[in-house]
Amino acid sequence: MVLKPEPTSAPTRSAHYVLRVLEAVSRHGGGVTDTQIARESGLPAGQLAPLLSMLRREGYVTQVADGAYVIGDSLVLIGSGAARQRAVETKLQEALTGLRDAVGAAIYLSRYIDGEIKVTQIADSPLTPAVNEWVDFRSTGHASAVGKCLLTQLDQNARRDHMDRHKIARFTSRTITSERLLFSRLDSQPPTVPVLDLQEYAVGTVCAAVPLTAGSAVGCLALSLPVEHAHRLRAAAETLHRGAAPMALSLTL
Repeated sequence: MVLKPEPTSAPTRSAHYVLRVLEAVSRHGGGVTDTQIARESGLPAGQLAPLLSMLRREGYVTQVADGAYVIGDSLVLIGSGAARQRAVETKLQEALTGLRDAVGAAIYLSRYIDGEIKVTQIADSPLTPAVNEWVDFRSTGHASAVGKCLLTQLDQNARRDHMDRHKIARFTSRTITSERLLFSRLDSQPPTVPVLDLQEYAVGTVCAAVPLTAGSAVGCLALSLPVEHAHRLRAAAETLHRGAAPMALSLTL
């Protein structure tokens, strides 16, 4: 699989910047000031302050009595191997649940793994039910917000390989059934604008997705709403976008 040149979306930039900050903090076991972090990471104070605030909130760094920063419990607990995987999944699920409650919609974390679209975690509830998977999500790359968002992150050859294995099918009257039109829309999709599914996969449901790309990981964060709540989609997608940076970071650690 070949990825497109890395997008310049806010979650991707934030994940890269945060990794630089964490590297700076980890080099100083006894603590390091924000001034020194800025010097070593190369980030200006205006960008560093909100990143440090997010890292403190997520538990990746801790500010000690003298104001210096040290590595936080979340990063220590991640560890390695199976324990690391469980810790990451738990932290991601907690973040998904928080987003579900903040947005008032079902939230999905998806990855493109071994040439397939996979929804790896979902946060839903009786009040925010997940969309009915009436067609396997692996076959919905051309129609679902999740699928289109993942495909935007692949190059043309990888996209074409995917579509050769998962033929375009019409799910609703709004489904795109032309590969040429699909690829054109994927190419014109701005990386900072959520990808939408307006009843293309399922009648009665609207969805939005934002990319979670960092390094070789291809993923996305998505939400679904009943069509009668479509008026909330734009605001919900903006909240989703703001919540993407810490999740992109978790996928790279």
